[in-house]
Amino acid sequence: MNRPTLEERYQIIQIYIGNQSSIRATYRQLREFYSAHNSPSEQAIRRTMDRFRTTYSLNDAITPTRQRNVRTEENIAAVNESVEEDRNLSIRRRSQELGLCPSTTWKILRKDLGLHDHHTRRSFADWALGQLETDPLFYRKIVFSDEAHFWLNGFVNKQNCRIWSERNPQETLQTPLYPEKSTVWCGLHAVVGIIGPYFFKNEAGGRVTVNGDCYRTMINDFLFENMDDIDPDEMWFKQDGATCHTATATIDLLKSKFNDKLISRNGPANWPPRSCDLTPLDYFLWGHVKSLVYADKPATIDALEANIIRVICDRMGQQCSKKWPKIGRPECASSRTAAVAICRKSFSNVNAMY
Repeated sequence: MNRPTLEERYQIIQIYIGNQSSIRATYRQLREFYSAHNSPSEQAIRRTMDRFRTTYSLNDAITPTRQRNVRTEENIAAVNESVEEDRNLSIRRRSQELGLCPSTTWKILRKDLGLHDHHTRRSFADWALGQLETDPLFYRKIVFSDEAHFWLNGFVNKQNCRIWSERNPQETLQTPLYPEKSTVWCGLHAVVGIIGPYFFKNEAGGRVTVNGDCYRTMINDFLFENMDDIDPDEMWFKQDGATCHTATATIDLLKSKFNDKLISRNGPANWPPRSCDLTPLDYFLWGHVKSLVYADKPATIDALEANIIRVICDRMGQQCSKKWPKIGRPECASSRTAAVAICRKSFSNVNAMY
């Protein structure tokens, strides 16, 4: 049956009351007024009565629709006025103050007002250029650091898996929700070369996601222990804006070693967001390593980590010790040359930003 009209709903209520609130009796009596295939079902009768008891109305309930903010002239003018008052306000905070959704605010800023988030990047570029003018070899004193996820490929894609059989094989394929991964940290210095790799694991040897505690453990037990060839007074440490990096405890720990020579969000030298073109690890190292470690299709996470160690050792021209400390050491000319070239190329992007 099609959706009943208001008159038909009123008729259902009358017959329902006349039959002493019996759904079955109402259904039978209604079949006298409708054809066999067009009579209201018992479920439709029950739904009509439930709606009437709840709303005291025969009309359908109005489904609330999500209010969609549009890029009207009024909204564009409001965003423009907000920007003139405070250019440093985040998109999320600005959208909350204006009562707009973040996506609408973002589109107005980008497409209608032609604004881009260059303020922080410009400030960092000016600061970096000033450091380079004072010391042309400033980039050689920076230890760039970053983490990367290496996923173990080879899990079964259910969209590409087919089982051919003359009968239903009742086959069950169990696959993990997420494939295994290993999170790797490396540092890169123009003199020392690569510091690492360091694999984040718990006390039981299981792979873990990076949080503040395990990141600070890495700093204390690995980074600080492998800085014999670097003078902390002549060294800058750079990290990106990940939450585990910018926690107060982490910043305090790094300042205890590097003082104000820390390039980080919430640090003395503020690292701008979305600046992968300014760090040599994102600019070169991770992409280069990932292009090689999967060549032999490692079947286990241990084999994947062994490939990571081998690729970094072989490509940077250095032998690893059992603890995998500083892979690129000062006596390795090829490692120094590669690191200097990568750092110089990455830092030269500062000159090309504006």
